[in-house]
Parts: sequence; structure tokens; C-alpha cells
Amino acid sequence: MIAVRGIGLLTGVLLLAASASPARPQNPSPPSPVDAAARVTRLADEYVSEFTAAFPESAFLNGLTLAHHDGLTDNSLSGVAAWRKHEDRWWRELGGIDPAPLWGRPEWITYGFLREALESSRATRVCHAELFPVNQLSGWHVFYGQLASVQPVGSEAHRAEALARWRKLPRFIDTEIANLREGVKRGYTTPRHNVELTLGQIQAMLGLPAKESPFYSPAARDSTPAFRSAWAALLAEEINPAIARYVKFLSSEYLPKARSAIAISSQPSGERCYAALFRSTTSLDRPPAETFALGQKRVATHQEQMAEIGRAELGTGDLTVLRARVDTDPANRFHSKEALLAFSTDAVARAKAVLPKWFGRLPKAEAVIRPQPEYLGAAPDQYNSAAQDGSRPGTFMISLDHPEQKLRSKAEVTAFHEVYPGHHLQIALAQEQPGAHPISQLVGTTAFVEGWGRYAEQLAEEMGLYTTPFARIGRRSWPGHGMVVDPGVHVFGWSRDSAISYIRNGGWPEAEAMADRIVVWPGQLTAYDTGALEILALREEARRELGERFDIREFHDQVLANGAITLPMLRQVIEHWIAAKKGSSTAPP
Repeated sequence: MIAVRGIGLLTGVLLLAASASPARPQNPSPPSPVDAAARVTRLADEYVSEFTAAFPESAFLNGLTLAHHDGLTDNSLSGVAAWRKHEDRWWRELGGIDPAPLWGRPEWITYGFLREALESSRATRVCHAELFPVNQLSGWHVFYGQLASVQPVGSEAHRAEALARWRKLPRFIDTEIANLREGVKRGYTTPRHNVELTLGQIQAMLGLPAKESPFYSPAARDSTPAFRSAWAALLAEEINPAIARYVKFLSSEYLPKARSAIAISSQPSGERCYAALFRSTTSLDRPPAETFALGQKRVATHQEQMAEIGRAELGTGDLTVLRARVDTDPANRFHSKEALLAFSTDAVARAKAVLPKWFGRLPKAEAVIRPQPEYLGAAPDQYNSAAQDGSRPGTFMISLDHPEQKLRSKAEVTAFHEVYPGHHLQIALAQEQPGAHPISQLVGTTAFVEGWGRYAEQLAEEMGLYTTPFARIGRRSWPGHGMVVDPGVHVFGWSRDSAISYIRNGGWPEAEAMADRIVVWPGQLTAYDTGALEILALREEARRELGERFDIREFHDQVLANGAITLPMLRQVIEHWIAAKKGSSTAPP
């Protein structure tokens, strides 16, 4: 998913959520649907307008159509404070609106998005993420590398805007340094190993020839000699020296002071921070111990299923033997980057071909597969959404780093998770939803998005898409583990080595990279199975209540009808649909 800067989130994704579905405030206004709808729409319009002004890069990367492309986020602490004043004002105004009269109208969904965005962002302020933004997955170097690849060029106006925007980047980088210094003073730092990973990435970026730098992309995509010359000078004389200053600061000043403890609970107010982040990413209030236990139960269930597949198709139900075969069988390995890319491309094409049997609505936006930039190394594969105006497709960015170490089974699972029937299908449909407020492209619930991705992994098996028992075993190896290892690291004192060992036992080959991801994205890994379990529970409830009237296509369309709403909102929507279907049970099917 796309990284976001400027609003103080540790998860690094533009997916905000809190705990509750739209609720009745203590002092509601008179229940007039028209009045409430107008007020909600006005507040949501303001939110989108102010967000786009404050964080234009994030708004653009999340698919909104912008009039200009010359703005850059104010990442100063005063800029953070200014944004929070907006949030507080909107929160007060929203508290005077009763959402009950909005049920059945698009504004009920808009209200839900706005409420959760504000409540989540306000709750996670306790983390003070703006004071330790060093991050190998969603740091500024990753985010702006992505932005450079889609920065509009090709016209005189776009070229001028590009130069104006990127001339501001050195100041942004210097401000990052100032924020990190303040973080050290207040006791907030990134763990030492994650600083080292980030340093390695930025040093590799800085060592590239100018035309291979990710920041050279705008010039590479525009053939105007004067622009190319101006861009090369900007890169050499302003941007790269600022990057060099950042590298020097991290290596000589910050790294020696970075914390050795990896748990977010080791930071000031760390336990409150983890609770806020879990609530933000899942939209649920749940103690870490309960999440931990649910994860262990899901792991045990999948292990039983893995043993059954192994006995039936591979001649053994011994999990140790099965894991070894999945991991070492040459037939489950790649021998080249080209083979990995071709295999993933074919998996996406096969999935797309059978979608009409499982979904009533399909997105218009296309999806493409592109290699990750090499300087990111083993960074996880990710999906970047299509542009709302159709100017760019959805993009599955796949890491081709050390292809011989990657499993075909995992590549297949990942392709279905990220593209079809996973993220691209879900996100593109949300973008194309008639009448949806633009706020739905800026905020949403991680547990919905990643829960759908995890659900898609199981659905792909039901769709007959997996080509080997290795993939069917592999797709059961990992789910549930994130609900265990994430609170294990951040609440229950697990070491990095303990996390790596547990992740490896879960069949995840890039165990070290996953452990390092957990460290800098607290709570995020719990979202996958939290969301998937809720979608599966709702599907089972619908199947049980509707019997022969249950239609999987209709169920999927209902789940995906409103974008990445909170899990409590999703339950309300599905249970209302079930009740409506049962109420018309005498009608012809």
C-alpha cells in the first residue's frame, strides 16, 4: 500500500480507523436527514480540501485528481500542530451531528470515514511518530521515490510545477533532521537496526549514477533538453547534497543514540501508543492478549489443514517435513528475475479471467506489474492504487531481489492478495463507486483492506487458482502468525531473534525482513487476520441465514460496495442486507 507522510502515523499507510461504528453523540441535533447530510458533506469537503492542501503528494498518490503538482508537505512540528488544530475543530463539529437519520444514504458512509479518520489520528498522537520517522519501509526516501516516478511532466506547466516542488525537498530533508534531534531530546528514537537498514538504502540511492536515481524519473520521462538540464542540476546541486547531509546525520549523530529495544512499549507512553495503533489499524477495541490467543487458535486450525493436504497429496502429514519440502523443493523455486516476474504476471491473468463467476461488479481500472527499484532491496511487494482520472493503472510493485530465495508458492499467494481478487479489485471498485465522497480515497480501515487481501488468498483456492499443493499449504502457513508475533514483540517482550524464529516456523522465507517490518509498523500485522476472520464470519452468517438464496457474487458485491469502512460498519451493512433478503423471501428468486 502507498506510504503516507505528514500525519504522524507509524503504520506508514494512508489507512486510518478507530474503534466504533458511527454512533449517536450525547447532544444530537434534530434528526433531519437533509440537514445532517448537508453538514456531513460540508465537513468532509473541508477535510479533503485541507488534506489536499497540506499533503498534496499523498492525495495524488491515493488517486485524487489535483489541479497543481507543485506542493510539498510541511513536515515541521508547527505544520503538524496546524493540521491537528483542523482535526480538533472538525471533531467538535462532527460531535453535534446525529448519524442515525443518515442510514441508507451515502452520507452515512461519509460520516463513518470522517469520524474514524479524526478519532484515529487524534488517538495516535500519543505515539509522537513525527519525532522518529526513520523507516526502511515508508520513510521519506521511499515515499518520494514513488512520487518521482509519477510526478506529472510533459507540458510547460507541469515542468515548472515539478521543478518548484522538488526544489522544496532539501528543506523537507533538513526539517526531518531537526525533528529527529527533537525526538532524541524527548526520548523517541527508531530502533538501531532499522536505522541501519534505512541508512543502507539511502546510501545505495546516493551512490547511483544520476540517471539511475529514482529522483531522476521526471527528467527521464520528459524529452525537453532545457528541463533535463535543469533537473540534473537540481539533483546534483541541491537534492543530493541534502540527502548526503541526512546520511551524515544518521550515521554520526542519530545511530549512536537510537534505541536498542525494539518494542514500541519501550518508548514514552508506549503501551498506550500500541493500543491506539491496534485500534487504528483494526477499528476494534481488543486487549493484546485476546488478539494473541485468537492468532494461536487460527495457527492451530491451519496446521491441521496443512497436515491433511500433506497426507492426501504429498504422502506425509508431518509439518516439519512439509515445511522443508515447501522450502527446498527445486520445483518451488525461481532461477531468475525474469521467471519470477513472468510467473506472477501469469497468476494475475488467470485470476482476472475467472472473476465474473465470483463478482457481479468488476473494476474498469487495469492493473500492471512492475519491478521494485533495486535500491530498496528486499522491501516487501506492494500495491499502489490507480489514479481516479485514469491517468495511471493500479500497480503491483514486486521485489525481484534474490529470486533464487523466493518461493513460487508464496509468489502465487502474493499475486492473488495484491491484485485479483485482492487489493486491486477492492480498491479500484471503491474508487469507481458511484456517489462515493472523495474522502473514501484518503482514509479507510487497514483491517478491511488487508483483511480483504487475506480473504482473497482463501478465495483464490475456492476459485481453483493455485497450481500446486505447495501453494495451498503455503497459503495456510502464515495466517494467524501476525496476530501472535506483533503483540509478542510490542507488548510481551519478544526479542528480534524470537520473532524471526516464529516467523520462519510460519513458513515466511524472508523472516528477518518481516521482523524488521513489525518493529516499525506496530499493530499493522494484526489487521490481516482480524479483518479476514470478520469477513469469513459474515459470509458464514449470510450463508446460514439465507440458505439457497445465498449468492457469493452478491455477498462480495455487498462487502465491497462502500470502500474500506470499519469492521463494525461492515457488520451493520451485511446484517441489514441479510435481513432485507429474508424479508423478501416470498418473492421469486
